[in-house]
Amino acid sequence: MVTRIVPAVGDVDVARSVATLLSQLPDVDPAQPISNSTALLDTLAALAHEGIEDLPEVVLVHERVGPVPALELVREIALRFPVVGVVLLTSDAGPGLYSAAMDAGSRGIVALPASYDELLARVQAAAQWSSGMRRHLQAGPEPPGGPGGTVVTVTGAKGGVGASVAAVHLALAAQASGRPTALVDMDLQAGDIASYLDVRFRRSIADLAQISDISPRVLQDAVFTHPTGLGLILAPAEAERAEDVTDRTARQTLSALRSRYEVVVVDTGSQMNSANTAMVEMAETALLLTTPDVVAVRGAKRMVRLWERLQVRKPEETSVVVNRHSRTAEIQPQLIQRIVGSRVARTTVPARFKELQSAVDSGRMHELDGRGSVKQALWGLAGEIGLVRAAAAPERRGGRGRDRGEPRR
Repeated sequence: MVTRIVPAVGDVDVARSVATLLSQLPDVDPAQPISNSTALLDTLAALAHEGIEDLPEVVLVHERVGPVPALELVREIALRFPVVGVVLLTSDAGPGLYSAAMDAGSRGIVALPASYDELLARVQAAAQWSSGMRRHLQAGPEPPGGPGGTVVTVTGAKGGVGASVAAVHLALAAQASGRPTALVDMDLQAGDIASYLDVRFRRSIADLAQISDISPRVLQDAVFTHPTGLGLILAPAEAERAEDVTDRTARQTLSALRSRYEVVVVDTGSQMNSANTAMVEMAETALLLTTPDVVAVRGAKRMVRLWERLQVRKPEETSVVVNRHSRTAEIQPQLIQRIVGSRVARTTVPARFKELQSAVDSGRMHELDGRGSVKQALWGLAGEIGLVRAAAAPERRGGRGRDRGEPRR
């Protein structure tokens, strides 16, 4: 059997030497080295989408591949693509790192500079483990064939544009369609998800910050199950605890949520930090909410450029959603798309604050009238980005009505 190998190596010289060794190994089919973790995860996700049989048997992860730390990358691959055997390439092959790598899900370690015999042994062991795992999973009633749950992040171009309301209803729509869904509040200093859903729960994502291995069982203690069925991970009630939540915490939390829920919706707020930026990077879909005014649109353009500079997402990988849209506004979606440089979603959310006011004031956003145009639009957006089945759409009322500007939500 031919073993397919994908090397992820961040150093040009190491990549060259590893590629040379791989070309000499018997019965292997090495891919071209991938230079960063984002490209690696995107490649594996695309292959997994085609089917479990299209995933490589072995992935080699270099200790300096970046931007995701190597052990976090190993852990994420092990959780999202459990049939792939991961081998860590490192210049420090001491017992401490070996233990940490095994805990993360690595199937072996190769000390650098790599030798032919050691690389061959580790690759063969990982490939054998991968083949056994595939046979075991495919023998079950529902063999998994994808990268785990779908992650959607919702980011505000600036504060107050309605990102939290949108995140809540995207999650509610997915849950109502029969897909187990989690909603994460990553607006760490000013999160309002608990207030919108009338929740009083003492635990938050900050309680996960001190845990070195966030397994699904550990995660369960931090999840509040809402009466709607949503699993909630809340922002800390004390704003100063936001500093405890690192990108490592965010990545581990999101990986654990993927393994438990079909859909994960993340409200990242409008202020970027290392933790919520990590979630934007990991998401299949990144939504950027703006309102049709100059300040918000400038904020959207600034956010898209920031993500591009940080190599978090390319502009074409971000979808802009126009909230509080009115046909009489001077700034229309087509103009926003030209200014921001990212695709604008077909679904726009109308300016109808009066429909929301009662639900906002009572903290019962989940009881928003399904006949209203705002909920219709948000659930329609969920359908546009593939979160719901058609049966989940709220009942539409007759007539379209004219677009009227309303006070800001």
